[in-house]
Order: sequence, then structure tokens, then C-alpha cells
Amino acid sequence: MRRLVRRVGMSRIGKKPVQIPSGVSINLDGRELTVKGPRGTLTRKFHPEIAINVGSDAVTVTRSSNNAFHRSLHGMTRALIQNMVTGVTEGYIKELEIIGVGYRGEIKNNRLILYVGYSHPVVILPPEGVILEFNAKAGEIKVSGIDKELVGLTADKIRSVRKPEPYKGKGIRYKGEYVRRKAGKTAA
Repeated sequence: MRRLVRRVGMSRIGKKPVQIPSGVSINLDGRELTVKGPRGTLTRKFHPEIAINVGSDAVTVTRSSNNAFHRSLHGMTRALIQNMVTGVTEGYIKELEIIGVGYRGEIKNNRLILYVGYSHPVVILPPEGVILEFNAKAGEIKVSGIDKELVGLTADKIRSVRKPEPYKGKGIRYKGEYVRRKAGKTAA
């Protein structure tokens, strides 16, 4: 009978260094990491048991032990730092589309107003650092910003106003999202 041997090694993502592109400065103050770039500044606090080393051209992340908790933090910490660096250099964009007869939206006073089949319009105020754009002809909403987490949360909040339904496919969905369709009832 073969025994299952669990290999406990380094995280494949965690051991990769995060390259610092030109025009980006990274400052570590205790547990708080600040990343400044051409698009803005991001700051985040990290767990004290994960060591972050800022070099001249790369940031490396190391863990203190091999227990499960430290292993789980290792790759996540490195990914969060990479997301910060990518955000201040390129930024993040999520695109959504409104599908349905009579479903529409508009931007007024930096607020997204959605008319998606309710008796009232739904008003969404974007958080600071997130920019909303609406293309009325195509029915597309563009959510952009430098914080990947905030952009994703805002896009999900917009989508949750009217999730796509499986019978006609109406609702708000991510651009390119596949919605599994169901057959409706058949007449007897």
C-alpha cells in the first residue's frame, strides 16, 4: 500500500521576487508598505510574522517557519505587493455590460444611476480612487482604479444590483462572462 507523502516546500508564488519598475518607489515603515508610482500611491499593512525585504530593484518575501499559517500568508503577501506595484504603474479595469430590454444607466454627479427593472433607479456612489464610466450606446460600464481589491469590489457591487438570470440572460454581467442558459417551461 502506497503512502501519501505530503511535500512541504516553499511557495512557488511567494519565493518569486517582485520587480520594481522604473518610476516606482517602495518604502517599508515597520509593517506598513507604501508604493508610489505614476498613477498614485497605495499603502497597506502586512502581518508581522512575514518578513518583507525591499531591495534596490526587487522586493522579496520570506516566512519565519514552515507551519500552515505562515505558508498561507507567504504567497498571499507577495501577490498583494505585486498587485500594488501593477496598480500604480498600469492600473486595473473591470468592464460590465447591461443586457435587457429597457435596461439602461447613466453617470450624473460622479454617481452611476441604473434603471434595471426595479420601480426605482439604483444609485451607486463609487469609493474614493475608483472611476466609473458608462457607454450608453453599448450599455457598458467601465470600473477603473489603482487598487485591484477596490476595483473588484465595486464591479461586484454593480453586478449584484441585477445579476444575470438564466432564462433570458437579462441583467448586469462582466464583459465576456458566460451565463448558462436554462430552457423555460414548455406548453402542454
